[in-house]
Amino acid sequence: MKWKPLQLFILLFVTSLLGGCRSWLLFNPKGSIASSELNILYISVALMLLVVLPVIFMTLWFSWRYRDSNTNIDYQPEWSHSTLLEIIWWTIPCMIVSILAVITWVSCHQLDPFKSLNQTTTKSATLKIRVIALDWKWLFIYPQQNIATVNYLAIPVGTPVEFEITSEGPMNSFVIPQLAGQIYAMAGMRSKLNLIANDLGDYKGFSANFSGNGFSNMQFVTHVATQKEFNDWIETTKHASKSLDRTEYNRLAQASTNEPVMYYRATDKYIFINTVMKKMMPEKDVLALCRERSWV
Repeated sequence: MKWKPLQLFILLFVTSLLGGCRSWLLFNPKGSIASSELNILYISVALMLLVVLPVIFMTLWFSWRYRDSNTNIDYQPEWSHSTLLEIIWWTIPCMIVSILAVITWVSCHQLDPFKSLNQTTTKSATLKIRVIALDWKWLFIYPQQNIATVNYLAIPVGTPVEFEITSEGPMNSFVIPQLAGQIYAMAGMRSKLNLIANDLGDYKGFSANFSGNGFSNMQFVTHVATQKEFNDWIETTKHASKSLDRTEYNRLAQASTNEPVMYYRATDKYIFINTVMKKMMPEKDVLALCRERSWV
């Protein structure tokens, strides 16, 4: 059988799509938030296809029906208006936009990244993790466990996780596509992101906002483990050889690429909030504010 160029192109295109399905992270959610976001995407695409598909069909059909060689149709040069058609092509888009507006309004409140997941989804205590975007690496601080990691994130399955996110310098975007949407990390600001991982495994995390030469290597692994495995990992990390003090943090804050995974047994509890506030007030005032508002 001899393949025509168009047939060969279609075959190669479809094969490439099918072969890459496993790498489509957005279409393979492993967390409740990511699953809800994917459902919204499916609903939105389906509603928009109600307009797109008929338009494509009618474009092809009209082109065929009113071709120059077709002499079996009535020629109506004075025709210019149809009330029925006007009603159809104004009513359907208005209904679709209205439905999308309701879905957007409801989902924006339900999937608010600042909204805690502990109250309605599970009885497990929320795990708090503080995230600092550095050039070009990610620093994760576990304030409750008093440990920290670089370019490696471990969380227990089925447990609500609350991230507090900021940046040492350029704006970045923190995202783990299979677990939740993205949230920006900005200097002088504290963002939040809440998620729950439903399945064990390793999931890719990265920065989705260009921030300089090392941006493409600003990636990390998110390891979702059982509660026992997570507890064992915490105990092991508490015996790491390094501690995260101001001197070590200042070293990490220097621009570097391809930084290896690192573990810290103890952390300076003021590092995160000082990173957020240092552009706005002296360090001694930051420490006093932290104590006053019980931020540490």
